[in-house]
Amino acid sequence: MASDEGMTTARVDSWIWSVRLTKTRSAAAAACRAGHVRVNGERVKPAHAVRAGDEVRLRYAGRERVVVVARLLRKRVGAPVAVECYVDNSPPEPPREQIPVIAVRDRGAGRPTKRDRRELDQLRGRPGGGPDTP
Repeated sequence: MASDEGMTTARVDSWIWSVRLTKTRSAAAAACRAGHVRVNGERVKPAHAVRAGDEVRLRYAGRERVVVVARLLRKRVGAPVAVECYVDNSPPEPPREQIPVIAVRDRGAGRPTKRDRRELDQLRGRPGGGPDTP
């Protein structure tokens, strides 16, 4: 196991963590258990074997990643080496202007009033349930 050259398969959670698609291996395993990882279109468990040429789809941190396995790893490596181990076919990230702004209250403003809650619900597009709502 000192050399990764002769490997034909690797665990999908270990590989995702090794190429730095997730921050921790436990996060990679949790994503697999939650159904956020697909290998060649099928949902997989953390111990599923991944081979060179497989397509791995991962939903993690609010982003969809689509990568094709180019080289197998079991140990975590540096970022420049990790990038060489997969081909990234992911859709580009949306620009920051397109990301919706979350309503933020000032610190120490206290609990929102009924009127404030209705305005926040209106901003979020939720039915308000107020007197003017049918």
